[in-house]
Amino acid sequence: MIASDIMTGPVHVVGPSENIAHARNLMLKHKISRLPVMQESDLIGIITKKDIGYRLRHTEPVWRRRPIDMVPVELLMTPDPCSVTPKDTVKAIAGLMVTHDFGGLPVVEGRDIVGIVTKSDLFRSSFLVSLPLEAGDLMEDAITISRYHSLDHIVNLMIERDNKLVVVNNGGSIAGIITESNLAFYKSTNDKSGDMLNKDITRLRKEESAGRKYFRDVISVSAVAEDVMTGPVITIHTNERVGEAVLLMRKMHVNSLVVVEGDEIKGILKRDDIIKEVAK
Repeated sequence: MIASDIMTGPVHVVGPSENIAHARNLMLKHKISRLPVMQESDLIGIITKKDIGYRLRHTEPVWRRRPIDMVPVELLMTPDPCSVTPKDTVKAIAGLMVTHDFGGLPVVEGRDIVGIVTKSDLFRSSFLVSLPLEAGDLMEDAITISRYHSLDHIVNLMIERDNKLVVVNNGGSIAGIITESNLAFYKSTNDKSGDMLNKDITRLRKEESAGRKYFRDVISVSAVAEDVMTGPVITIHTNERVGEAVLLMRKMHVNSLVVVEGDEIKGILKRDDIIKEVAK
């Protein structure tokens, strides 16, 4: 199979001077994760939901923060993106995605963008269903957080570990999951300066590990994990075949499954882990 067999089109694009709010609305409307950035007829960049989502980390001064309808695409885009031709093979495209951590590649013929190939397009390949592996063979360690962790902590952790986060309740049961889409499309409340409005969160604390919970403390945060997570979380057993996992992901329109044994979280199986097998 080659790029022209699996690519999608038409390709939605934005200009470098258009704002991030417009780019995000295009992604939401067309259910896509990235947009090529065109200046006249030239491909000069690409903007993804990850670029938008990671902007929620507020490490810069308040005076530099702007609402997304005042931030131009060129400020967050990746310039000079890699592209492929219609005749490049699926295996070669998968290799590029894995090696360079690309989620999608524009398909260019001459100077024209004729399509785009994403991990979702690769994931529809019939070859994936026949992979002779179990979920436990490909899963990664799951990163878990409390439902009260702050938005800054969430974004920092996702950038540091480049992974999704599983949100757990106090007893260890699964409460939800946080992905790049949750961050990119989270509708925050901003004041006129562009800064997110804070709210108070009350937490229960223990004096010692086996002690009774009796200390309460109140912290001010812009948002917490339970505000941005989605659920219920779809799970799969460690010994389920990868082919079954692929079919379940397609059916439920998700890119990852939490791998469990009984009530215990054992790991997370991601679309990327399966695509890596294709690239080998």
